[in-house]
Amino acid sequence: MTAHIAETEAIDGSPHPAPRVESEVGPLRTVLLHRPGNELKRLTPRNNDQLLFDGVPWLARAQEEHDAFAEVLTSRGAEVLLLSDLLEEALTDQRARIAGIRSAVNERRLGIDLADALRSHLSTLAPEPLAQALMTGMTFEELPAAEGASLVRKMHHPIDFAVDPLPNLLFTRDSSVWVGDRVAITSLALPARDRETALTDLIYAYHSRFRKTGRAYGAHSAPVEGGDVLLLAPGVLAIGVGERTTPAGAESFARSALADGLAHTVLAVPIVQERATMHLDTVCTMVDRDAVVMYPAVRNTLSAFPVRADGSGGVVVDGPVPFLEAAAEAMGIDRLRVIDTGLDPVTAEREQWDDGNNTLAVAPGLVVAYERNVETNARLEDAGVEVLRISGSELGSGRGGPRCMSCPIDRAALV
Repeated sequence: MTAHIAETEAIDGSPHPAPRVESEVGPLRTVLLHRPGNELKRLTPRNNDQLLFDGVPWLARAQEEHDAFAEVLTSRGAEVLLLSDLLEEALTDQRARIAGIRSAVNERRLGIDLADALRSHLSTLAPEPLAQALMTGMTFEELPAAEGASLVRKMHHPIDFAVDPLPNLLFTRDSSVWVGDRVAITSLALPARDRETALTDLIYAYHSRFRKTGRAYGAHSAPVEGGDVLLLAPGVLAIGVGERTTPAGAESFARSALADGLAHTVLAVPIVQERATMHLDTVCTMVDRDAVVMYPAVRNTLSAFPVRADGSGGVVVDGPVPFLEAAAEAMGIDRLRVIDTGLDPVTAEREQWDDGNNTLAVAPGLVVAYERNVETNARLEDAGVEVLRISGSELGSGRGGPRCMSCPIDRAALV
């Protein structure tokens, strides 16, 4: 594997290696996180279900936990990029401002007059407060004063959202995926997350660091989310199909990756369509070159439909076949080692719910995991995997672990 040659340029003019991600476990060089902000303060018992949180997190503690997570990554040599910083820097470009404001203003909901007033207000904001408004949202009482009457304003409660907040920005894994040297902007399934991809898209389009980055997966009409995409090995992708990623989304992603030469095999993996297993990475993540941590309830039932190019611009779809066998064959190994979540069915179910399977590999055999999953972490260590434990009492209220909260932008190649 050749070393990184192409470079991008940071806003300060300093060079950075061109991003590249070919596996789940290559040594982590650069990662995108989002430090939770005031968007979490928008969550209440009245709206947390709609905004996809299982509770109302304590922001200060969530920030402490996230800071500790970022520190663990930097202590192991990874560069941590924060989404809010990148967004603010991208918004110095007028084109990014236009795109961000367009995504935030729903004229069908607000009406022409109120929408125009909101656009005018947002266009006066400097990059930092504009970034905050785009992430945190705005209530009707926070909208700028407007001349004349507004039926829309009168018929909404003051604390109703005129611009929805984006508390799920915390889970940077879902809105973009790096495959090789290209980034795929995904299509999120649920309305509460729809605008996240617009912000991610403008960062990759207008931030100087990503100016030369190529794009993958151009068909945004069919839902596919990053938590369902696993890079099992160079050239081998697995895509979960369930609550958040549809068969059409998986097929579109597979066709794009195969056509661009980013993969030679894509495994479409059906998963149960429920919140506990919303993404493939809630039941299975890579922890070493040849090893996964997996929820034992699906170990013997998880299947896959291998998708490969047919040599004439189309694809061949096989299966279904057992996932573990298909993965090992595509990866060119004898078998994929499986480390079970928990020691018994009850513990396994509890720790799967608490993101025991949702680990982030920092390097082969080195992962970050929530400390509360005691049994799973012990099993990982018994199997020779080093576990860097972090607290997630507040971060986990949105149902996501270390992998969900991170989007690797650059990993060293496996040697």
